[in-house]
Amino acid sequence: MTDKTNKVVDIHGKPYSRIAFILVILLATFAGTLNQTALGTAIPTLMREFDISMATAQQATTWFLLVNGIMVPVSAFLMTRFKTRWLYEIAYVLLFLGLLMTSLTPADHDSWWIFIIGRCLSALAVGITGPLMQLVMVNIYPPEQRGAVMGLSGLVVGMAPAIGPTLSGWILEKDHIILGMTLSNSWRSIFIVPMIILALTVLIGPFVFKDVIPKSAGKLDWISLIYSTIGFGMFLWGFTNVAMDGWGDFKNVILPIIIGLVVIVGFILRQLRLENPFLNVRVFKNKQFTLTTILVALAMMAMMGVEMMLPTYLQNVHGLSTLDSGLVLLPGALMVGVISMVAGAAYDKVGAKRLSRIGFLILAIGTVPFMFLGMDTPTHYVTLLYALRMFAIALVMMPLTASAMSALPVETAADGTAANSTVRQVASAVVVALLTSVTQNVINNNTPAHHLMGEDSIKYAFKAAQAALDGFHVSFAIGMSFAVIGFILANFLAGKHHSKDIDVEAFEEGKAA
Repeated sequence: MTDKTNKVVDIHGKPYSRIAFILVILLATFAGTLNQTALGTAIPTLMREFDISMATAQQATTWFLLVNGIMVPVSAFLMTRFKTRWLYEIAYVLLFLGLLMTSLTPADHDSWWIFIIGRCLSALAVGITGPLMQLVMVNIYPPEQRGAVMGLSGLVVGMAPAIGPTLSGWILEKDHIILGMTLSNSWRSIFIVPMIILALTVLIGPFVFKDVIPKSAGKLDWISLIYSTIGFGMFLWGFTNVAMDGWGDFKNVILPIIIGLVVIVGFILRQLRLENPFLNVRVFKNKQFTLTTILVALAMMAMMGVEMMLPTYLQNVHGLSTLDSGLVLLPGALMVGVISMVAGAAYDKVGAKRLSRIGFLILAIGTVPFMFLGMDTPTHYVTLLYALRMFAIALVMMPLTASAMSALPVETAADGTAANSTVRQVASAVVVALLTSVTQNVINNNTPAHHLMGEDSIKYAFKAAQAALDGFHVSFAIGMSFAVIGFILANFLAGKHHSKDIDVEAFEEGKAA
């Protein structure tokens, strides 16, 4: 927002530094987003330390995504009812406390629930800050600059999850001394760097954060809040239980998913009747917004289809250390940061259709070789393939996100941000739970009988490794299928468009309906 003299001002008309605001929230959101995948490399370590299975260890990610998915719809209400600066402050304090709780969890089987609660508390905060960052950018930058700015945000939403496994692998390898402080090779140390960043953010936040989102006077619809929490919560909880209980468990898997879907339908119908909805689902009547949102979800699912399983493959099948497995993924992580900025700028010139078609095509082709990885596949080959995939992800994510937000009138930006983020987070939670369960089931079904260990330990080890490999192959194949679907749907996107091309009339007709 600018005043008559072209100075950048907040909603109170007070000038502020837009660059400082963006840099601080990018850095802090990076620290929060880092936690989505930072534990990926540490899964084998957590399994040993807490004496738990892979499916249980993956709950550190699935429960994070579950709570995150529940919280994102609530963010639409919070962002337009509370002051931006204090919403940020509260969210970052919650995130810090969640990380602190997780890092202090006693390393024993009976204390795993404390670890999960800490992850859930962190997810509450990330569920607010993620959509809030998008909405802030929409409000403080004009449409012609949003592509480039969204490219910068790609450093957060793309690079942070990608660099997480490398950072945790480096930490877990050995003790490190940073700024005179000893960082031990413990899984607890994974949370120290984000906590330091967040502590600094909380301290300087009051001087940098400004109120840039206009407030609405509507009241909280508690029924919608309850519907949203139960609906998305039960749906995602059912998928979370799949890895532990399998698809045949009606009580813990099928029933929660069915209840969740029914309540979500009720939630949607209620939003369509309300004059001031809790979450304005009418934004999905805009075809361009809906299609780009679906494509963003598919890109996330395709990324997670490989990213969550690859560190475990490298450690359990190749026998790599946590550091080495992280280094294998490092070039891909750096690729996301570089290409996101390039793709954001390219979106301003050529639009999302061309970029997404090329990106999804490269993503599909780059995933095929993962389906044929073996026990003796060279690690530099895996590095090259992973970098290619992350190049494609970066080419797709930011242009599609910018396109989704540009497809709506600016007054519906909060609703669009929350809706887009909700779909993305739900998709991420579902795919992580799905792939974990599929991989675990394939491994269990193909693991050799235990008595073979005593008869021929070498043969047993070979068959056990092959069983794990079969599980990863299925996971990678599912990830590839998301990329193929994304390529097909990308062909139905509108051509190059900016805010002046928005189909406002179609949106207003949907709102009136």
